[in-house]
Amino acid sequence: MKIEFLENIKNKDPSAKNYLEIMLCYPGVHAIFLHRLSHILDKLNIPILPRFIANLNRFFTGIEIHPKALIGKNCFIDHGLGVVIGETAVIGNNVTIYQGVTLGGRSLQKIKRHPTIQDDVIIGAGAKILGPILIGAGSKIGAGAIIIEDLEINSVMVAKTAEEIKK
Repeated sequence: MKIEFLENIKNKDPSAKNYLEIMLCYPGVHAIFLHRLSHILDKLNIPILPRFIANLNRFFTGIEIHPKALIGKNCFIDHGLGVVIGETAVIGNNVTIYQGVTLGGRSLQKIKRHPTIQDDVIIGAGAKILGPILIGAGSKIGAGAIIIEDLEINSVMVAKTAEEIKK
């Protein structure tokens, strides 16, 4: 495991104490490691095993990453439970993803159907980014936001906060 990856997490998470804690106790780290393994096996056209490893990954970490998804360096999945990253998703470098995020598709056709996330993007808890869209570098997506159109570089998107309804 590269020190740069661990240092990135330590810098982004104020509760991270040391590298050993990050390696042993962070499910996002485990999920990225297992994804890298399943992705390599998938590229070697080894049948079934990449998907089996991805399913073990989901079982043990609560994070589902398709073996064909492309993930750049220093991707930090914080907390992670409920994160889903689809088959044709592409994630750039230094991206932070919080729990419950979906990088999902909107088509059943065998085409590019998942989002592309450029470098240095932060995706808040529960955000849903759907379809073959482009999220520009440096963008910030707030918790619960639903994104279905391209975002320019350094965009900031937030969901409306809850409102009380009159009875």
